[in-house]
Amino acid sequence: MGEKRFKIIFTPAAQHEIERFEVDESLQLARDIKTYLEQSPFPLGKTRIKKLTGFIPPLYRLRSGDFRVYYRIAGKEIVILAITHKKDSEKYLKKFK
Repeated sequence: MGEKRFKIIFTPAAQHEIERFEVDESLQLARDIKTYLEQSPFPLGKTRIKKLTGFIPPLYRLRSGDFRVYYRIAGKEIVILAITHKKDSEKYLKKFK
């Protein structure tokens, strides 16, 4: 792979969430975040990444197994805001609006 183009930053809340998961789940999430977001965090035909509508500034979602990673792009930084189980995603997004 080429050099990293984006720096990944976890908010304290997102860091806390990923630490609560099982080890294999955390590893899968970390691997997907690194694979999909460091090079290009935009939804360029990738079905795992979606730009969510109705959020200013824009909010993005990465699907990783049964989990959803919510993030924003700030220059060359990816700010991971939250990591939720897919069943909790609706609740999270309602709180976020």
